[in-house]
Amino acid sequence: MGKFLSIIEIDQAVDTIRARTNIQPEVGLILGSGLGALAESVENAEIIPTNQIPHWPISTVEGHIGKLVIGHFGKISVLVLQGRTHAYEGYSLDRVTLPVRVMQRLGCDKIIVTNAAGAINPDFVPGDLMLINDHLNLIGIAGANPLKGPNLAEFGPRFPDMSQPYDREFLAIARTVCDEIGITYQEGVYASLSGPSFESPAELRFLRGIGADAVGMSTVPEVIVARHGGMRVLGISGISNKANLDGSTITTHEEVLEAGKVLAPKLTSLIHGFLLKL
Repeated sequence: MGKFLSIIEIDQAVDTIRARTNIQPEVGLILGSGLGALAESVENAEIIPTNQIPHWPISTVEGHIGKLVIGHFGKISVLVLQGRTHAYEGYSLDRVTLPVRVMQRLGCDKIIVTNAAGAINPDFVPGDLMLINDHLNLIGIAGANPLKGPNLAEFGPRFPDMSQPYDREFLAIARTVCDEIGITYQEGVYASLSGPSFESPAELRFLRGIGADAVGMSTVPEVIVARHGGMRVLGISGISNKANLDGSTITTHEEVLEAGKVLAPKLTSLIHGFLLKL
């Protein structure tokens, strides 16, 4: 493996997957902490453990199983990543986002990214779904961008536009689905930090001040790579813990996983409804 992810490595991963399934996926899904249960509702599922795919980053975090689930939601063929990896596990961001590159090479032109996120907006409560309408790429602003290194021109331009990272039509469909099935939802800006330490109260107040509604340790690098390759993106945060702007509560990963049990059924209903309307 070279310093940066190469098209050869991406295609070796793609070839391994193609040898294991005849399904041509249209939509990619990435499931966040505690949200992996959604993969269990994929029909006619073919499962590939990610440790059997060359160059694939292996997840080391509880709540991230490490499986590719390929099958259908109704008439839509999907490739679901059950468990993502993160930069804090020691991977470079181009390696973290390899699954998105593989989805692109397999023919997916749409992606749904989900995460468990901490509330910053004081109106948000654990168990809420937040449709992501924009993001703050704080990892990238500080220099760690998944597109760093030679541009992979097979996918997109050197300087991709980020004026609409989250597809407005997809957002409108998601709102409609929530209204139709009676899911209350929030909408807002997701801030991406590197982790793995949770945020201090001062950091949370800073994030609130610059316009963030929820915070997490993933998603934005995947969205940047998705947009670079021309994919349309729907982003959904499951709010797993309350804003701790005054330091009065302690945040734990166990709390995040526990919230996933409440969030996963709502998320499954929303994504099912969304895919039906595609």
